[in-house]
Amino acid sequence: KKRTLHEPRPRPNSAPSPPLPQSPCPNSPSSLPLSPIVELNIGGEVYTTTLSTLKKHPGSKLADMFTGQPKLRTDTEGRFFIDRPGTYFKYILEYLRSNQVPTQCIQDVYKEALFYDIEPLVKQLEDSPQIFGEVVARKQFLARVPNYSENIELMIRIARAEAVASRQSSVIVCVVRTEEDAVKCHDSLNNLDMDKKSVVKFGPWKATPSISDLLDCIKMDIEVKGYKISFQPHVTEKGFRFKSYDFFYKFLFTWW
Repeated sequence: KKRTLHEPRPRPNSAPSPPLPQSPCPNSPSSLPLSPIVELNIGGEVYTTTLSTLKKHPGSKLADMFTGQPKLRTDTEGRFFIDRPGTYFKYILEYLRSNQVPTQCIQDVYKEALFYDIEPLVKQLEDSPQIFGEVVARKQFLARVPNYSENIELMIRIARAEAVASRQSSVIVCVVRTEEDAVKCHDSLNNLDMDKKSVVKFGPWKATPSISDLLDCIKMDIEVKGYKISFQPHVTEKGFRFKSYDFFYKFLFTWW
C-alpha cells in the first residue's frame, strides 16, 4: 500500500515520555537569594536591619537563624517572624549595631540575650550590678537553701487553699539557719497547737546571709509571681519554752 504525502509515519508502541522537571517558582523564598536588607516581625514589633548585623556573632542562635536558608516562618507581609517579646529586641539590635550595652530593662534584655545566645552581650550584662547581684549573689545563696523553690510553691498552695471566702490567708514558716536550730524547731513543732503539715520549713544553710535576708528573698520571690504579701514574727501562747520569733514567722497573703 502506498502512503500519501501527508500521511504520518507509524511509530512503534512505547511508554509516554516523562514530563520535564519544572523549575522552582521564581517567586518562592527558597529560590531567591536572601536580601541584605531584612525585615523582622518580633512578637508583633517590626524591625528593619541588615543580614550582616543579624549574623555579627557567628555561632549565636540569632546568626544561625539566618545562615543558609532562613529557618524561620514568615508573616502575611513576608517578614521573618520570631515569637519573642518585641519590646526588648531593640536593645539586642542596638548592641549588634554599635556594641552599646543596654542600661534599661536589664533583667528582660538578659533573658533575650540568653535566648538568642549572644555570648558577648550575656557576659557584659552579667557584669552589671542588677544581674551580678541576682545571679552571682542571691541565686547562689538560695541554691544553698534546701528545697527553696519547692517551699515557695508549697506556701502558695497552702495560701490559696485557705483563701475561700476570705480577704487574707496566712502561712506559718519555720526558718532555721543552723542544724542546732533545726532540732529546736522540730521540738517546737511538737508543742505547737496546729497542723504541722501546714508549717513550711526553710533551712538550715551554710552561707553568710541571715534569717532576715532569707525572709526578704521569700517575700521578693512570691511578689514577683503577682501576690501581695507581708510577714511578721509568729507569736504563740505565753509560756512557750522557745521564743517564737526565733524560728516562726507568719506570711500574710492579701487577696483584695
